[in-house]
Amino acid sequence: MDNKENFKMTYSAEQQEEIQSIRKKYMPAEEDKMEQLRALDAGVTRKATAISIVVGVVGALVLGVGMSLAMSDFGKLIGELAVPVGSVVGFLGIGILACAYPLYNRILKKEREKIAPDIIRLTDELLK
Repeated sequence: MDNKENFKMTYSAEQQEEIQSIRKKYMPAEEDKMEQLRALDAGVTRKATAISIVVGVVGALVLGVGMSLAMSDFGKLIGELAVPVGSVVGFLGIGILACAYPLYNRILKKEREKIAPDIIRLTDELLK
């Protein structure tokens, strides 16, 4: 009976590696602090980029509609007002396009202000 208590099984290095890899699958995932920092930073730029791209695409579409009204057969449906209306719609599209980049900068600034405390906390922990 005393032998059973002192018995210890050892596995080869290959088996221990396999045991560790299986164990990792069932352990709760711990996110590395550096990964958290990268994810927070990427999230800020991702949001600003997505919104500014949407605004840019809408502006390009509006500009295209204005050009179509002014220069194609589609404008003939409106009659003599096709060129002035098309020009106004086209300039509206240019205005929307021109807003995309300043909007990007504004969103980026606001999102960075929101997330700054978390970024500072994580960088302080990493620099220790």
